Amino acid sequence: MQFQFNTDSHIQGDERLAEIAETTVVGALGHFTDRLSRIEVHLVDVNGGKGGADDIRCTVEARPEGMQPQTVTHNDADADASLRGAGKKMRALLDSEFGKLDKRR
Repeated sequence: MQFQFNTDSHIQGDERLAEIAETTVVGALGHFTDRLSRIEVHLVDVNGGKGGADDIRCTVEARPEGMQPQTVTHNDADADASLRGAGKKMRALLDSEFGKLDKRR
């Protein structure tokens, strides 16, 4: 499985943040990772340097093998919280999608 991490110009996407993103999102997805070919994470500061509540948006796109890509978005106050929220949402989405697929088999 490939992991790709992207940030906008307002968030410093250094190696440490990339490791945190991978650990947080992949950890949240748990046993689903063996059914995914790729995970892309995008962190964006919605309103630039202005600050404010819930202004960090995390978008996670997971590409399950043999299925259409699945995407979730979560806004929160900081990068860590945004990554955790998006990871939980993606886990719930994949649980639902794989559950439907497994019921048909």
